[in-house]
Amino acid sequence: MNISSSPSPVAAQGCGSGACQCGGPAAAPELPTASVNGVSLHVPGQRPDTGTLRELAYAELLRQEAVRQGLFLSPAVSSAPELGQAEREVIEAMVDQSVQTPRPTDEEGRRYYEAHKAQFLVGQALHVRHILFAVTPGVNVQALTVHAERALLELSHKGVAPGRFAQLAAELSNCPSSAQGGDLGWIGPDDCAPELATELFHLQHAQTGTGVHPRLFHTRFGFHIIDVLERRSGTQPAYEEVRERIAALLTMQSRARALHQYMSLLVGEAEIEGIALEGADSPLVQ
Repeated sequence: MNISSSPSPVAAQGCGSGACQCGGPAAAPELPTASVNGVSLHVPGQRPDTGTLRELAYAELLRQEAVRQGLFLSPAVSSAPELGQAEREVIEAMVDQSVQTPRPTDEEGRRYYEAHKAQFLVGQALHVRHILFAVTPGVNVQALTVHAERALLELSHKGVAPGRFAQLAAELSNCPSSAQGGDLGWIGPDDCAPELATELFHLQHAQTGTGVHPRLFHTRFGFHIIDVLERRSGTQPAYEEVRERIAALLTMQSRARALHQYMSLLVGEAEIEGIALEGADSPLVQ
């Protein structure tokens, strides 16, 4: 909020009444102070954004756990202290010791490979064009969705004119590719947003067919109408060629679950005020 401008004399002085009806601005409600076991996470009245506040809460939970275990001495504090590098290293070692991550078995790796073969294709590529309806601050998402759905419905008709997609891309798309009729050229799984890569390359239904996809794709950028023009199917490596890659992936997933459980336990045992927490991956220990 910009508070650099001075208030008007009337607004600054008010009428002096406890139940003022003079039309001056009402005082903003004081933001609650978040705390963990009575230790405040920020200066009263200067509440950080939710994401930052959660990071502070998880860090303080871990600091208090390290103190409880006697890993370093800490005087009684009323506000969360900033962690130094040495303290962070102690906490990371504590978490590593508490969060055990067993290496996946070869059987588990093979099961994952069979269920996610498309994820390991080599040389897979699509010639794609799209129309992007960007979700920007202040946009009416519901109206934007209706607008995008209307365009998708038109392009899904069997009798649509061959050049209509390029025309609509030039008129509607918020992507620079609109100048080329929405054409993105040949792309692989690593050339687009992860959520788009999943839909286009990794799911079973994404392995065959061309044409306009029957539903909108939703990514961090907005809503996309996707038209697959051509495909290169790629080659499927044997399990032995990707065994270590799968083992690393499964180990990472296992650690994430174990860390979530560990943080959930700390959250459940703590008295937390002013913010809702779940057990989550703390950036401190990633």
